[in-house]
Amino acid sequence: MDLSKRIDRAMMKAIARAQGGGDVAPGRLAAALNYAVTPGGARIRPTICMSVALACGDDRPALSDRAATALELIHCASLVHDDLPAFDNADFRRGKPTVHMAFSEPLAVLTGDSLIIAAFDVLADVEDADALRALKLTRLLAHHTGMPHGICAGQGWESEAKVDLGAYHRSKTAALFVAATQMGALAAGHEPEQWEELGARIGEAFQVADDLRDALYDEAALGKPAGQDAIHQRPSAVEEYGVQGAIKHLRDILSGAIASIPSCPGEAQLAQLVRLYAERMTPVAPVRV
Repeated sequence: MDLSKRIDRAMMKAIARAQGGGDVAPGRLAAALNYAVTPGGARIRPTICMSVALACGDDRPALSDRAATALELIHCASLVHDDLPAFDNADFRRGKPTVHMAFSEPLAVLTGDSLIIAAFDVLADVEDADALRALKLTRLLAHHTGMPHGICAGQGWESEAKVDLGAYHRSKTAALFVAATQMGALAAGHEPEQWEELGARIGEAFQVADDLRDALYDEAALGKPAGQDAIHQRPSAVEEYGVQGAIKHLRDILSGAIASIPSCPGEAQLAQLVRLYAERMTPVAPVRV
């Protein structure tokens, strides 16, 4: 089974569980949960998570599925909340109306909350033999989601008078990429600490690339509103370095990504995946690393 099918199957299983199956549950909220995660987009974070698990041997694939699913549920929840009027006030996401536009603001808040809870429920519902790894995965996910280093902190930086751009990028975007590499390794029984640099490099590169796309592309190309960094006066790599400077910064970040991959059985295949992402990432020209 290819990774995309494996991820989609695990995601749909988690959403069905969150919706209550045959239990009596609020129908519109149940529908909003499915709406928020489909279509799935590139599923980049769970793909990285599972790719690292495979590179490390993937000795417990059911746990790797859960790690990747929990990570993607958190990411989808963050998008639902990011799109709300209190934050980006976006009308479209992935080429369709955002959750609050399709279902209402109260249901969007509840959808994001429910997806976060579902993520931790997925990690809690494991066999006894996987309990210790699952507990460590839960702590990793919590670390990279909340305060002071997770994506919640990343949003918090946008309310500060003075922003540390590096800390902002590490929290807002890189945190879930670090979670992806570390959780993939941990799910397969490897120590997660040595996988931090790879996740941080990929995450920072994605944020810079996103800043460039926001500045250079239109809504039709993005599938969501463009120019949001300038409209909301948010810190960005384009504001910090200019367009050409941001492109150079992106290449500098990616130049060491492959070299940072720890030694593992699937190191060559993982390097190829990172190289593929690097080539796709820049909105101006392919990046070679």
